[in-house]
Amino acid sequence: MRDPRAITDGCGDQSVRGDTVPPIRGKVIRWPPKHPDREWRKLMPRNNMSNSARFAEIAALAGEPARVGMLHALMDGRALTASELARVASVTPQTASEHLAKMAAAGLVQVEKQGRHRYHRLASPVVAQMMESIMLVASRLDTVRPAPVNGPRDAALRAARTCYDHLAGHLGVALADALVSGGHVELSHDAGVVTDAGVALFGRIGIDVTSFSAGRGKTARVLCRPCLDWSERRSHLAGAVATALCTRSLEEGWIRRIEGTRAVTVTAKGQRVFCEAIGVRFSGQ
Repeated sequence: MRDPRAITDGCGDQSVRGDTVPPIRGKVIRWPPKHPDREWRKLMPRNNMSNSARFAEIAALAGEPARVGMLHALMDGRALTASELARVASVTPQTASEHLAKMAAAGLVQVEKQGRHRYHRLASPVVAQMMESIMLVASRLDTVRPAPVNGPRDAALRAARTCYDHLAGHLGVALADALVSGGHVELSHDAGVVTDAGVALFGRIGIDVTSFSAGRGKTARVLCRPCLDWSERRSHLAGAVATALCTRSLEEGWIRRIEGTRAVTVTAKGQRVFCEAIGVRFSGQ
């Protein structure tokens, strides 16, 4: 006869006596800790060690002197061969190829094959932005000279240059200032908007802003954003609109590249267009 105090666990005849908790059989459900945000799992950091290792890898690759020279040479958006980049970095072609292979594997550069030749370019505008930011930080940390010159020592690079695929330097900042003061572009700390007046202005100089698709998909270009200028320490214009303006300026002869550098010079025609159409004021005007 069973003890009337026995408690059956519901999973057979086995029982326990008194207040002893019966053994739990079957599937055990454990509730996650409460969190005010139902999406709490998405907020938890993941792969911290992996991200740190990746950061260190990119920093090491971008910080080696020869590779720095190569990345600088590609900052104007053009594609160069390993031999051309070897001359820039003052290394042998074989060493240059080894450096380029490492940077390609890390996603800093991409390779394009055309016939027997292999051309290298920066993998994306993000890489150019990273390089520009590092150069800005490096110049701010330079406390050796009592009166350091902001940005590059070359006056031509300070005056006007390409920052991967858009215009930088004094010209780039002057264009951004004119577009903002004219009500054509609105810039905040990290974002920008092209106004209706801006869409009309760009249309008059041959740039169809409405044809750009911004903010859709992982690979879509941002339409308009500020980019802190290395030499001017103020923002120039970046994004799809800035790229189109740089391309249009080269095609129409408003600016010309200076051989062997990413500096550009503004032509007389360009001064007239930038002044009359956009409102840029050049020295002496």
